[in-house]
Amino acid sequence: MQNLPIIDIAIIIIYLLAMVGVGIYFSRRNKNSEQFTKASGKIPGWAIGLSIYATFLSSNTFLGVPGKAFGSNWNAFVFSLSMPLAAWIASKYFVPFYRNTGEISAYTHLEKRFGTWARTYAVICFLLTQFARMGTIFFGIALSLQALTGFSMSSIMIVMGICIIIYTVLGGMEAVIWTEVAQGIIKTLGALLILFLVIKEIPGGFSKVIEIARSDNKLSLGSFSLNFTESTFWVILFYGFFINLNNFGMDQNYIQRYHTAKSSKQAGQSVWLCVVMYVPASLLFFIIGTSLYAYYNIYPELIEPVKLNVAAERLGDVFTSQQANDVANSLGPSDYGDKVLPHFMVTKVPTGLVGLIVSALLSAAMSTISSNMNASATVFTMDIYKKYFKPDINDKQQLYVLHAATVVFGLIGLGAGLAMIGAKSLLDTWWELSGIFAGGMLGLFLLGLISRQSRNAEAITGTIIGIVVILWMTFSDRLSGKYDFLRSPLHKNMIIVVGTLAIFLAGLMMTRFRRRKLEPGNA
Repeated sequence: MQNLPIIDIAIIIIYLLAMVGVGIYFSRRNKNSEQFTKASGKIPGWAIGLSIYATFLSSNTFLGVPGKAFGSNWNAFVFSLSMPLAAWIASKYFVPFYRNTGEISAYTHLEKRFGTWARTYAVICFLLTQFARMGTIFFGIALSLQALTGFSMSSIMIVMGICIIIYTVLGGMEAVIWTEVAQGIIKTLGALLILFLVIKEIPGGFSKVIEIARSDNKLSLGSFSLNFTESTFWVILFYGFFINLNNFGMDQNYIQRYHTAKSSKQAGQSVWLCVVMYVPASLLFFIIGTSLYAYYNIYPELIEPVKLNVAAERLGDVFTSQQANDVANSLGPSDYGDKVLPHFMVTKVPTGLVGLIVSALLSAAMSTISSNMNASATVFTMDIYKKYFKPDINDKQQLYVLHAATVVFGLIGLGAGLAMIGAKSLLDTWWELSGIFAGGMLGLFLLGLISRQSRNAEAITGTIIGIVVILWMTFSDRLSGKYDFLRSPLHKNMIIVVGTLAIFLAGLMMTRFRRRKLEPGNA
């Protein structure tokens, strides 16, 4: 077991207590449901932008991106390059749309367009996405802290989960936003500190990193061939565009923030501020991963403990040292990429700075999870409880339900994280799950927003077709033998692209078919 020096432990404890203290501070103003869900619409645009940036910059980025860059190349950075186009569409169309509706829930519009089923379907997709997101973030931070402290991953998740639940329940959306402002700054400074410490250890500095990266093709953005069966440049670009369009246009986490702004202009500016900050920040994490690759390429013996630990995890409880060495020697960088940054922190980061970096890691996890919990509780209260169970709920009762739902969804996210222990790649796990759950609701939303002629029947038909396509692309890789021909040939990251287009285009075709039948002479 690693034993952190007392100064590092003290820094971590102070940080956790400070986050709880923020919740207690804002609890004095958190007296009604409007304050809990949208901070009474009094947050400045720059703070909302930093908040959205902090939500994007989760532990999936903090740990998953360096692990991905270490294990492969910069192909995943194309995701960030897709953000400006999605942000332009969001600021021009989505932000004014939601501000004009005045509805705190992102999914009320779907009910007005297509009926109750559409709203309920979108809410289910959203909640499943949040559970997956919270689970991967809990898993990612526990993976890192286990290497630093030696405590079990489950214990780390439980302690962190309790702290997040307390300050989210007490402080509401205002606490979430202002803690994310601080956490976004802490995360960025932590990443810069890590990069400095890595480069300092490399003879030749950053020029040596570039030399090794170029020789091993670590800076590649992926193949530019129109091949959608592999993780090419175009697959990640399309995936990133549709995911970011879903984030800015359908995700309650972001839409709820649009309502906290003082004006539509500031809400739109917050989207652009997020993009302007996140794109270079994500590049920073790719540089960290590549620098770690160069460092352990120069000193390969220093990475052997990580490889042996991974080998032990794969072999189970009983194995010989020879078996462990054989498995370790067979591993490639992609097999242990997520564990490299925590290992570097354990072995190379000086006392005192470890506590600061761990606080940055906690910031990366806590900001996103608290936001997910608040948004999930809001959606549940407005779209499920108030809709189906108690339409005449008063404000005091609504605030109570919001608090209770926040706790419940925090515990569900914690449970999802515990279930993910042992996953191979943090970033791959999150990307696959988010693509599966997000594809369905984005296609339905675009159909309702763009095609004003589409009705309930066309929306239902398109959604059913889209769900079938998503299920086929998700599970057909398990088919073998005589059913092998039924397997999807496309890369898993294409699920959200194809699923969204399937719902949208099927709905459009059915609408056009209905209108043609109604034309004179076609009846």
